[in-house]
Amino acid sequence: MEFQSELQAPKLLKAQSHIWNHIFNFINSMSLKCAVELGIPDAIHNYGQPMPLSQLIASLTVHPSKTSSIQRLMRILIHSGFFTTKNVANDDPEVGYVLTDSSMLLLKENPLSVTPYVLAMLDPIFTKPWHKLSTWFQSNNPTPFEIEHGEMFWAYACLS
Repeated sequence: MEFQSELQAPKLLKAQSHIWNHIFNFINSMSLKCAVELGIPDAIHNYGQPMPLSQLIASLTVHPSKTSSIQRLMRILIHSGFFTTKNVANDDPEVGYVLTDSSMLLLKENPLSVTPYVLAMLDPIFTKPWHKLSTWFQSNNPTPFEIEHGEMFWAYACLS
């Protein structure tokens, strides 16, 4: 009870939101990976102007039952700074998606593209060892990667 009296409502809310933000932060990374895998940056770039949601959906290979979720995905990606919106035309209230400096680095044809790195680092081969971090601290194993995969990274890479 003493701890609760120390945290007034504003402090408690700030502390809780800080924790929740960290718990759900993986959603940003996985949304970025999804956008790259679906080819969203390239679709918007190839469209050549602000791309309306309907055109974006039509350009993607998405199951019809999932098309309504593309808007939610795009909201996350906009919030994360990977895309922004702009009016399609001066007299048209419809908005379209446009690239940001960050999403320009996700274009497959960009010589500075980080797309392969995004896909590699967010692959389960690299993300699953992070679930073993506390086990690593409690063991004599050299890396969390070895705990998860049973061998060191370079040995695993040579066999794969």
